[in-house]
Parts: sequence; structure tokens; C-alpha cells
Amino acid sequence: MVSFEAIPHDGLMAAIEERVVDRKLLALVRGMLRAGVMEHGAVTRRDTGTPQGGVISPLLANVYLHRLDRQWATEGCGVLVRYADDLVAMCRTRRQADRALAALTATLAGMGLAPKPAKTRIVHLDEGGEGLDFLGFQHRWVRSRDPRFRHVCFLARWPSRQAMQRARDRVRELTGRDRLRWPVEQVVQDLNRFLRGWAGYFRYGNSTVQFDEIIRHADRRLALLIAKRHQRPWRYGRQVLNARPDRYGLISLNGTIAAPRPNRPWREGR
Repeated sequence: MVSFEAIPHDGLMAAIEERVVDRKLLALVRGMLRAGVMEHGAVTRRDTGTPQGGVISPLLANVYLHRLDRQWATEGCGVLVRYADDLVAMCRTRRQADRALAALTATLAGMGLAPKPAKTRIVHLDEGGEGLDFLGFQHRWVRSRDPRFRHVCFLARWPSRQAMQRARDRVRELTGRDRLRWPVEQVVQDLNRFLRGWAGYFRYGNSTVQFDEIIRHADRRLALLIAKRHQRPWRYGRQVLNARPDRYGLISLNGTIAAPRPNRPWREGR
């Protein structure tokens, strides 16, 4: 992984100018890069980096890192998979992986970039191994639990530990004390909106356990909110929630997962 903050402005503009000749558009992009970032009431301007949180930042990163993709196609080692500033190089052997890491480091250095040390390592995907995180998913090589297919191993994925923690934090925020005076139905609407979006991204994986955990967490937080509204113990909120057949409209994520089938062509749905 590399950082948006390290992309050199001169190199980025040169990459953009390979395809764009409109002077007004180029001036607009330069202006966005030079606008700086306000922190603690002071504006900081740098010669590197794209606007943090800016909607155009992923696009600009892709424009610049496309040079990495082109160079890797002819000089790289293994298969490079990149999404914005997050990437994985897939190799067949440890020796090939070492060469890929060296090639990646050298190529990025030529672009004025460097991989983040904390998130750059060589991982051996084998049964019982640690796996790797990529795009919010934890990827692991696992063996089928079905007794009929114990000989089958495949790459499984589910929300990473960090993704799960962010989801729990968001649910906690949506059911916080500052919402005690809100109608429960409105709180549930916001919860459902988040849960649908979160599940829509992570449904393409082996995420049943994680989905159940997040729904249980949302259920507990909603029951706690109801109890606090009435200044009653937590069990009161649980009783009120259970007494509602519709549970205030809180959605269920059961049946929403589209898990890939081991060693079979991809098919959406189950």
C-alpha cells in the first residue's frame, strides 16, 4: 500500500498531461492540489499528496499509479492486483515473492513513492496460516468443512478485524446517547441504511459468522437505547424489542450472502 500524501505533484501533473491538453482543466487540477489542508485553524500546503478526503483523490491516484501497472506488465514479477493505493502481488513461490517485493520497491522509488512498511509483507497462503487483508476483507486458504469435500481447499474471505470494528463503531454511533430523544423508527432507518450498504459490499464472501455478529450487535444497541429512553434496565429494552413482531423494522442479513463455490465458476447468488 502507498499513501495519497506522498504522490509528487509534478509527476502527477505530467501523468495527467499525457492524456489531457485542456489548459483550463489542468489549471483546475493544479489549483486543487495547491489548495492545501486546514488543520487546527491553519492551512498547510505541500508539494506532494492529493486532497485527503477529496472525491477526486482516488481518481488522481489511479492516474499516477497507472504508470506502475504499465511498468509491471513488462518488468514485474507475479500478478499485480491494485485498487487505488491498495495492492497485492500474487506469486507462486517465495523466491518469486522476494523478487516481486524488490521490483515493487524499486518501481515505486522511481515514482517518488514507497510502500508503507507497516502494511507491506510477504504472506504464505496455506491452510491454518495468518492470511492477508485486502480491500477490507480477510483472505485465508481453508479446507472445506463438508465431510464429503474434505479434500477441497479454497481461498475464503470475510470482513477483516478492522472492518468489523469500524462497523461496530458505526452502529454504536447511530445508537448513541445523543439520539435518545429520536423516534426509535428513525434510528432504525439510519441503522438499516448503514447495514444494507455494509452488507452489500461484504456479501460476496464467506461472511455468515460476521454478519450474524453485526446484527446481534445492532440488536443489543437498539435494546439498550430503548431502555435508556425509559430509564430502565437493559432487559426492559430487550422485552420491548421482542414484543414487536417487526422489531421496529430492523432488517435481517440472513440469506444475503453470495458465497463463491470452491473450484467452480463464479455464480452470483446461491
